[in-house]
Amino acid sequence: MKNPIYIHDAALISPLGSRGFGVNQPMFCTHQGTPVGRIDTDSENALQGLKNESSQYQKLDRSTLLAILAARQLKLESKEVAVNIGSSRGATGIWEDFHAEFVKTGKVPVPTSPLTTLGNLSSWVAQDLGTQSTAFSHSITCATAAHSILNAIAWLESGMATTFIAGGTEAPLTDFTIEQMKALRIYSQEKGEYKCRALDLDKKSNTMVLGEAAACFLLSKKSSANGIKISGYGTAIESLQSATSMSADGLGFQKSMRAAIENLNPESIDAIVTHAPGTILGDSSEVNAIRAVFGEKLPELLNNKWQIGHSLGASAAVNICVAIDLLSGKTPAAIPYLKTGPLNDRHQNRLPSRVLVNASGFGGNCVTLLLEKQVE
Repeated sequence: MKNPIYIHDAALISPLGSRGFGVNQPMFCTHQGTPVGRIDTDSENALQGLKNESSQYQKLDRSTLLAILAARQLKLESKEVAVNIGSSRGATGIWEDFHAEFVKTGKVPVPTSPLTTLGNLSSWVAQDLGTQSTAFSHSITCATAAHSILNAIAWLESGMATTFIAGGTEAPLTDFTIEQMKALRIYSQEKGEYKCRALDLDKKSNTMVLGEAAACFLLSKKSSANGIKISGYGTAIESLQSATSMSADGLGFQKSMRAAIENLNPESIDAIVTHAPGTILGDSSEVNAIRAVFGEKLPELLNNKWQIGHSLGASAAVNICVAIDLLSGKTPAAIPYLKTGPLNDRHQNRLPSRVLVNASGFGGNCVTLLLEKQVE
């Protein structure tokens, strides 16, 4: 990567609320008996307050409202800022509502389009913030938020933007979306305390749990006060046997991690925030890729899906928040059900300075980002 991109501010809306990733228990509730990760009470109250601000906001999808809530927390110094917030599913909730009305009456409400279009998401964030640059949205399944960072890198490096808001949002806790995941036989049926057992390589069944979240980042090429920067990235496309499969050896992640590290000594990477969604193949293939790249001296492997679930297109943005916390001196909770402790025996007496963030999605998309902070 030619020049680093600095993270000036970050904002997260998730089931953790203000408690942070140090919480050592899952934050799940149920949706018609199915475990899900729903945003915390304070965030829900804020979302309802946002809807009550105007009749226009009452019509917006929950995913868009989550993105607006997150973006409002960013400390903007100028309105000249580009916006790219992506989502895997987009306006899932209102799309299902509009379709149900169509099936019942043969008609759709007037605002169905553009409210269900993906581009409507970033446009409403830009409208709410009053920004004066470009705004665009995209979907690259569960790697979406990582690709928003790649878009930011390209726009900032090219000079097409000087400041950039990037991130991801997802509100997938609807009947139809949950049933889609169950149809793939990847949704958790665990009866114990830990419904999602991400990174548990001994589990006998898939344990993915859906969660909702949104996270946004304020980026530029100028140095930030916190000193946290994106200093590397890698991408790859796996050759798939099916639309949802990954190779057992995680060949895509091997390529993306090596590209993100470039010429760095692998031992200089302190931690990896894993994508690991709690599925048997997804978790094992990523760990196999990590072992292929790092050998026996693995970085610390972190995960948050056992806490808040898989927020699909927002998940990489949530992972970036974990990396930022780690580089800021905060300690995420250890994964409690891994009886043997961390998957590595590496111990350090210093603050982490380099963290990888992994993301992958249906279609074979793999992205790795390298976040770094100079430690004196």
